[in-house]
Amino acid sequence: MPPDNYPDSKNIPDSMQKLLIILIAVVSLASCQVRTSQTAGEKQLTEGEKDYLLRDTANYTSIQWIDSTFQDLGNVKEGPEVELSFKFKNTGNKNLIIQNVTASCGCTIVEKPQQPFQPGETGSIKAKFTTEGHVGTNNKSIYVIANTTGTTSQELRFRIVVEKS
Repeated sequence: MPPDNYPDSKNIPDSMQKLLIILIAVVSLASCQVRTSQTAGEKQLTEGEKDYLLRDTANYTSIQWIDSTFQDLGNVKEGPEVELSFKFKNTGNKNLIIQNVTASCGCTIVEKPQQPFQPGETGSIKAKFTTEGHVGTNNKSIYVIANTTGTTSQELRFRIVVEKS
């Protein structure tokens, strides 16, 4: 049993109880807001936000493919997956949004960056090509849709010769 001078909720006036509840709610909301702002640099855009940015030409930027938009991967033996990467840099003054990345066939699995790239920031489009069942010369394309001036569609190409193992 608490001592006689210990505050009891029955002895606290209603207005003070309400004030305490409001204070707790405000502190709780503020702590949630702090956590949200700490991850704002990693914000994932919704599909609606990406669609809007692609339609609004005021938000267009420019992209520079650092190495090339074509890679010759040479000759490989049939069997393993081959990984490749196309590096880029946002050379404009707005955030670069990669809305979609697709491959010309199911033998190429692409990885789409989720976060926006700030001006000057670099990134890459990664892909894996399945060599199994693709003996011979393979010329493949990867299509990138982004908020870029001139055209929102970019084509990346690669060539690989798969030899029977």
